Amino acid sequence: MVDIDAAIGYVVAHGDPVERARLSHLRTGQPAPEEVVDRIASGQMPEGGWAASTEGSVPSVDATCFRLAELDDLGGLRGPVVERALQWLATAQRGDGTWQENETLADQAPPWAMPGDPEATLYLTSVAGFWLTTAAVEADPYQSRSLFGEVLTSAAGWVASQLRPDGTWPSFLAAGWHAAVLLHQQQYFYESARVQLVLGERLSEMSPADVASMAAVLRRVNLGDDWLLQNARKRLSETQRRDGGWDSNEGPLFDVNTTLTALRACRS
Repeated sequence: MVDIDAAIGYVVAHGDPVERARLSHLRTGQPAPEEVVDRIASGQMPEGGWAASTEGSVPSVDATCFRLAELDDLGGLRGPVVERALQWLATAQRGDGTWQENETLADQAPPWAMPGDPEATLYLTSVAGFWLTTAAVEADPYQSRSLFGEVLTSAAGWVASQLRPDGTWPSFLAAGWHAAVLLHQQQYFYESARVQLVLGERLSEMSPADVASMAAVLRRVNLGDDWLLQNARKRLSETQRRDGGWDSNEGPLFDVNTTLTALRACRS
């Protein structure tokens, strides 16, 4: 079993004000203090997205999706800051249904966000599609295909076209669980199920951060079969550190964020 109390203690001890506010909302549903949301919103650009760095002058798809994840933990996908971000994300979609970073970000982009790279394109399209899907489901669970309808239809069609016959995908691992949500909500049920099957087969080889992210994403819209989520939680219990946290893929500075993601995956 995951030691929830130890994980909470780790975030309290090591988290910054935004991370502790995210913890409070995850635990109790308590709305975030206005100053915490303002702290995130202060970096929002006039277009609605966030730059990849504090000195950046161009909004980044990857950075904006990261901020949406933070804001989601602070109270869900609602409010003017979130709405501006979602609208920018929708308008940043390319004509073929994909998302790519601006070419000017090539010198500083990580591999998963490299402009023009096919693997990065599939990853960013899956992640952007996931956040727009999640916003649509939260707005109306029964009519979730109407909000951002054309944008998501186009994105899901392109993602489905990239899948191999065995359900694998030519991109980063994280593209898989985000794509599974996008495809399922756009009624590509077979394709989504095949992706989830592949994820189940790869579970034993995933890092703790990947397991946490996968389970949190699938749970966000109540997607994922019981076997996959149960085994994900088992893996998280096996990889939790004695101090209550989990290792990030990006180094110790992001361990608190990974621990918050694991808590989101395991909360009742």
